[in-house]
Order: sequence, then structure tokens, then C-alpha cells
Amino acid sequence: MSENQSDPGGRYYPMDLDAILGRVREIAGDIVEPMAEQTDRDARWPEESIRALQQAGLGGLTVPAEFGGLGQGSFGLTQVCEILGQECASTAMCFGMHSVGAAVLSAKATPDQYERYLKPIVEGRHLTTLSLSEAGTGSHFYIPETRLEAVSAEHYQVTGHKTFVTNGGYADSYVVSTVAADPGAPLGQFSCIVVEQDAEGMHWGGPWNGLGMRGNSSRALELEKVLVPRSNLLGDEGDQIWYVFQVVAPYFLMAMAGTYLGIASAALEEARNHLIRRHYTGTGSSLSQLPVLQHRLGCLWGMLERTRRLGYHAAIAYDSGDPDALPAVFTAKAEVADCAVNMVNEVMTLTGGAGYRDGSTLHKWLRDARAAHVMAPTTDMLRIWTGRALLGQPILS
Repeated sequence: MSENQSDPGGRYYPMDLDAILGRVREIAGDIVEPMAEQTDRDARWPEESIRALQQAGLGGLTVPAEFGGLGQGSFGLTQVCEILGQECASTAMCFGMHSVGAAVLSAKATPDQYERYLKPIVEGRHLTTLSLSEAGTGSHFYIPETRLEAVSAEHYQVTGHKTFVTNGGYADSYVVSTVAADPGAPLGQFSCIVVEQDAEGMHWGGPWNGLGMRGNSSRALELEKVLVPRSNLLGDEGDQIWYVFQVVAPYFLMAMAGTYLGIASAALEEARNHLIRRHYTGTGSSLSQLPVLQHRLGCLWGMLERTRRLGYHAAIAYDSGDPDALPAVFTAKAEVADCAVNMVNEVMTLTGGAGYRDGSTLHKWLRDARAAHVMAPTTDMLRIWTGRALLGQPILS
């Protein structure tokens, strides 16, 4: 019996993490890497790579085993995104956002939501994502202005504008953050609800054409009086802040951390290979023999490894229920952002003219890495949240 399959009696046999990572490496080498240049050049959503991951039984990576998923937490997601990010950051982010969305859907799933969303996610037939950011609130993604209004005993109505929706136009469902529009609702009552692709009243903005992360399909979305069944509400009305800090932030931040660790790791390997390959024609000596370059490469390795270990520690702490995990999770993404940008900058210097030459993959990594600081929660916001947590102050104030 192959891994990640059910026997005739319906019993489920999930892959363990080593088997998952092995499968991800195969897909990364066979499909993701060959498509990476085209994904970046044409700002093309990495469909072949995402579908391959789904078909390999990885769509339910973060869906609990009791729902038929692989039962991985943020630690497994971090490592999967790191492997994918070494080849294509957009593929890592698109799959990461699906996995975050799947974790959110799983957190308080009803039997109906299991049948309509989690079961097809596990079977590789459904792609989901988050739709939280808005132009009016910027990096304060946890304070939506999109309105959720009860219009009947069976339906809500969703109205608002979302921005930077990763997998926009390609996902089958969108986890949308909203604020209650009913006059009698408590102030600040935020909720999450699932809006399905092609629901009447959904209008997509133009294609994503960013400086970096060009395959993300991070598009704007207008929701114009979209009718959504009440059964699509996640948890209870007003649960969004719980979702943000108990599920969204840990999984999302670690997915991003893994993605940018992948960029940093790939850049370091490029530097190492360049120093080994590059020889002076007169003496035949290699750049790898120069002490100053040995020193600089050693410093870069140390920066990457300590950042990676912080990320892994943060993910394990969150997955194990450590009550003090959030500061580590916040800091992990902030440190990885610094590491990725600094790594690619330094590798550009170490590789000299070869790094600036047309066709150098460092160009893409540099553009992709720059997104790490500005993708919400931004690096500055994460530093503030960490400080507040350490001082016993409310994280949101």
C-alpha cells in the first residue's frame, strides 16, 4: 500500500515528516525548479507545481489526521516551504498560503465544513487561501473593514475590498476576514468566513505584476454584496482575533519564514559554488583558497544557521503548546527577513560581476527577498509585538 492512502476499510495511513520532505524534494527538483524562471519572467502562477504537490497527497499537509490530513504543524510547514523556496519562492508562498488556509479551516471545522472543504483539500481537489489584507488598514491586517451582515436566517452578505490575495483567482475558496455590520453588534466584532470562488458579486482586479514574488497572483478582490451561507462562518461570530493569534499568525509567519530561509539557503549555496569554481588563470588558484573569502562565507553560514535554528525552535514551541511561543514566532519571521535580504546582498558582492550578469538567479532572489520586510505583519510590527509580549503589554493596542 502506498503512503498517504486509505485501505478498503477506510483506515488512513499518513506519511511521516521525513517521507513528506522527501516527496517535496522530488517535486521541487523535477517540477518546481524547471518552471521557476518562467514563473518569474512571465509573472505566471505556478500551476504545474501546485497541482503536483496536491496530486502527491500534500494538499492536506496541515489538516489534522482525524480529518484525513497529514497532521503536520507549523514545523512541518516551515520545512516544506524552505525546500520549495530554494527553487521558487512564489511556489513556496502559494502552497504555504493554501496550507495556512487549510489550518484555519480545520481549527473549528463543522461536519459540513469538513465535507465541503477539508475532505476535497486532503484529496487534492481543493485549493484555499487567505483574504485578509485591505488598502484601508495596510499592515494592520487583523482590523478588517469588510462588512459581514446577516440578511436572512440562511445567509450573510459580505461587502468590501481586499488586497494582495495570494492565489487570487486560482483558489477554490477564500478565508475572508470581516467586521460585523449589524447595528447591534459589539464594537470590534470581527469574524472569518469562507467565500467560494466565482460567487456572485466577486470581482478581481488586474493580474499581479510585482517587482518580486511574481508568481503569487496577489490580486485585489472586490466583494459586492456577496451572499454566503451562514454555514460558512468559521467558529463563532467575533472569533477572528482568536484565529489571528492562535492559527493565522503562527502558521502564516512560519510559512513565510520557511520560504525566505529557502532563498537565503539557495543564495549561500550559490556563493559557495562560485568560490569553488572560480580560478585565476595565471596561478590556477581558486577563490576558495583566499582567507578573507573563507571568513566571509563562514559568517554567512553562521547567520543562516542561527536564523534557521530560531525558526525551527519557534515552530516546535508553537506546535507543542508552549504559552511563550508567540514572541519566538514573531521574531523568527523578522530575523529571517533580515537574513534573506542580507544574505543575497552579501552573495551579490562575493560573486562579483558574475552575480550582476544577465541571467544570474541572484536577481530573482534579491527581488523576492525584499518582499520579506513588507509582507504583513511587517518586520517593524513584529518587533513591536515581541517587545509588548515581553513587557506583558497587550499585543494589539
